[in-house]
Amino acid sequence: MKFISWNVNGLRACMKKGFEDFFHRELPDFLCLQETKMEQGQAQPDLNGYLEHWNSAEKKGYSGTAVFTPHPPVAVACGMDKDVHDHEGRLITLEYEHFYLVCCYTPNAQDGLKRLDYRMQWEDDLRDYLISLDRHKPVIYCGDLNVAHEEIDLKNPKTNRMNAGFSDQEREKMTALLASGFTDTFRYLYPDKEGAYSWWSYRFNARKNNAGWRIDYFIVSDRLRDRILRAEILSDVEGSDHCPVLLELDI
Repeated sequence: MKFISWNVNGLRACMKKGFEDFFHRELPDFLCLQETKMEQGQAQPDLNGYLEHWNSAEKKGYSGTAVFTPHPPVAVACGMDKDVHDHEGRLITLEYEHFYLVCCYTPNAQDGLKRLDYRMQWEDDLRDYLISLDRHKPVIYCGDLNVAHEEIDLKNPKTNRMNAGFSDQEREKMTALLASGFTDTFRYLYPDKEGAYSWWSYRFNARKNNAGWRIDYFIVSDRLRDRILRAEILSDVEGSDHCPVLLELDI
């Protein structure tokens, strides 16, 4: 099965920059989107008859997630059933017979780490949520997780240390998640690969110079890692300040 995750930074804007061409070229089993910035029906992407699952933020034009798939799920859940987290459209879970698929847009800690305390609460609650799912069946967790885990995951680690997305606290939460029985699929296949990024600032010609960050992930339950066939960062795909990331699993 082919899974793709992409922070589109506004789906309506991305549709003007080749989104549908990309979709029809790849035709994934699951396309997980973050930062849709819209509600279902505000635009009509040509999705080949795929089922659409949306979780939009209460605040208009903000955040939001969606999953498009031809495979009917057993059940769908929006959020993690915690009121403190479930107003910004950041989480969708699709349950299937043999796995859970979780699409996530992690809150940004923001400039000056002013939202770091909330981010820490989100990380702890989200980890507990994933562990609770994993007790029943394997989990495929993906999205813009807003953290570069290790120094290899961004171009300029020294000058960015303690900035949002590369604070010690955020990195430690990713370490804790992986230690809880989960695998970073890209690093599992490419432990030493440098210059592999999924987000670039719009400033300073960052994408042209590949001065980026790897903050978009597919993370799976450890017992799925032997089923990983392919994990790639599709850095040639434009349309957003993020590029899509891809996972193929034998599942």
